[in-house]
Amino acid sequence: MSKISLVAGGAGFIGSHLCTKLLRKGNKVICLDNLSTGNKKNIQPFLDNKNFRFIQGDVTDSVIFQDLNNFRIKEIYHLASPAAVTYIVEYPVDAAEANSIGTKNLLKLALKKNAKFLFASSSEVYGNPKEHPQKETYWGNVNPVGVRSGYDEGKRFGEALTMGYARQYNVDVKIVRIFNTYGPNSSSNDSRVIPQFLMQALRSKPLTVHGDGTQTRSLCFVSDLVEGIILAMESEETGPINLGNPEEYRVIDIAHKIIFLTKSFSKTTFVERPKDDPNKRRPDISFAHNKLKWSPKVSFSQGLEKTIKYFRGIIREY
Repeated sequence: MSKISLVAGGAGFIGSHLCTKLLRKGNKVICLDNLSTGNKKNIQPFLDNKNFRFIQGDVTDSVIFQDLNNFRIKEIYHLASPAAVTYIVEYPVDAAEANSIGTKNLLKLALKKNAKFLFASSSEVYGNPKEHPQKETYWGNVNPVGVRSGYDEGKRFGEALTMGYARQYNVDVKIVRIFNTYGPNSSSNDSRVIPQFLMQALRSKPLTVHGDGTQTRSLCFVSDLVEGIILAMESEETGPINLGNPEEYRVIDIAHKIIFLTKSFSKTTFVERPKDDPNKRRPDISFAHNKLKWSPKVSFSQGLEKTIKYFRGIIREY
């Protein structure tokens, strides 16, 4: 009998790739998404698949869970949260509630169904880190009242609530901390470094580099990340587990690489850095490598070529 997996945020960038992978594994998939940052186009290829069901709804709305009670759900992936910096700064309440009220609703469902629960946390729990690279044992350097705190502290609280349900109610939980991820299905409006630079380069517009561009990011291709998420769910590990690519790049170098690969005539322009923007970001993935036997396989150049192809398709649609 096929296992039923609930993917909250399943029409989003990472969630849609997770739905694809789970369907290929033979699972039945329920995708729950309010489409605030997700896109129905991301799940269009399997809307007619008998093993896939889409429910448009918000994880903070308890009414939605009355319908979900009718399914024999065995595992729950919680990826339902806005993540793009411009969105979480503009809608901090949405980010905070998705990771608090939404997490509670999904954990209550996991308890009722005796289902495994995976919380997709973020490298943002480390804030602007004073430890480099970041290990799971690092407690972070987060501004609790900053412009990004709805998301940053939302993720930290989501982790705490997840562990609370594990300790108090014996729910089988997993926590993964996702570092910068890129690839097809990301939104053309996403303000994160790869989609923003690609859209600018393909439109021959200046690439807007924050500050002097010496801040670093570590970028993981989405297929590698999804593999890590599923391995975490299937493992005996609770976590938290860092998932990301430890190869570290300066933002200015990423801009130049994208200009080169897209054969763009764009130049770079420098703008003020957003508040609480981290200076360095690089995961220590020793735990994932040792416990999950996971490490990224797709090189940055390979991943960028696939992502460029996707974004060229978006440009043609305009």
